[in-house]
Amino acid sequence: MEGWTVAPLAGDDELDRVAALEAASFSNPWTREMLARELERPEVTRVYVIRHPAHGIVGFCSCWLIADEIHINSLAVDQLARRRGAATALLGHVLDELAAQGARQATLEVRRSNAAALALYRRAGFVIVASRPAYYNQPEEDALILWCHDLRRRAAPP
Repeated sequence: MEGWTVAPLAGDDELDRVAALEAASFSNPWTREMLARELERPEVTRVYVIRHPAHGIVGFCSCWLIADEIHINSLAVDQLARRRGAATALLGHVLDELAAQGARQATLEVRRSNAAALALYRRAGFVIVASRPAYYNQPEEDALILWCHDLRRRAAPP
């Protein structure tokens, strides 16, 4: 699939789609209300969506920008767009845009078993630095903590 566009979230209709993607992608998802509360803090919270001309919103990334650090809270892509470059395009855009706004590093947690996400983040320049035992539930699982310490020098996603 080509023709991806990435932009900040705009409007309640888009928030409904983001909440639906969140619910479909995670065993313990943020609710629409939780996502809406996050958006009440525009000085910190950023939510980007990726669209395809034929399918509309197919993914999103929710993150915080605090001082010079990005914390990625959630990144999800619809089944139909997986393994087609949507997540790579979305993550690359988010990291580049926030680096242009002053971010120098980025961090996130990911389930130890999430091989696809780990591959995505490694390609974007993240490295595993630690773990959080039993961080996730439903099912219980360790989280791996990943960092990209210098966004200016990260390898651009392919």
